[in-house]
Amino acid sequence: MKISKLSPGDFEKASAFWTSTRGMMGQMGTDSEQALATFLKRNPGLSFKVVDNDEIVGTILCGHDGRRGYLHHLAVAEQYLGQGLGKVLTDRSIEELRRLGIAKCHLFVDSRNSEGQQFWKSIHWNEQNDIRIFSHDIEYPSD
Repeated sequence: MKISKLSPGDFEKASAFWTSTRGMMGQMGTDSEQALATFLKRNPGLSFKVVDNDEIVGTILCGHDGRRGYLHHLAVAEQYLGQGLGKVLTDRSIEELRRLGIAKCHLFVDSRNSEGQQFWKSIHWNEQNDIRIFSHDIEYPSD
C-alpha cells in the first residue's frame, strides 16, 4: 500500500470508490470532476489517497478557510477497515493543517453513519451538539 497526495487525475477512481463505500453521503454536483480539481487547487497538499494494487482503498479530502480546517470524504474500503488507515489519513491531513498554522478542524458525518461516528470518537474527536449546520444549494450556471 502507498499513501500519496490526491490529484485531479484521480477523479474517476476516487468517484467510483466513494460511490461504492458504505456510509458515504450521496455524491452531488459538488463532487464533480471540476469541483474536485478546484478544491485540490485551492487546498494543495492536504488531501490524500491510499492505493493498493493500483486501486484506491482510502481517501481523505482536507481544506481550510484560513482559520479552520475541514475534513470530507474520509473513506476506507471495507476489507481494509481496522488496519489504521483512517487514522493515518487523518493524521497526515491534520499535520499539514498544523504546518499551515490552522489550529482547529471540523468534519461532517452523516447522522445515519454510526460506524463513522464511532470511528471519530475512537480517535478522540469531540462531537459538537451546540451547533447546527444550515445549507443552501447554489445552482451552477448552465453551460
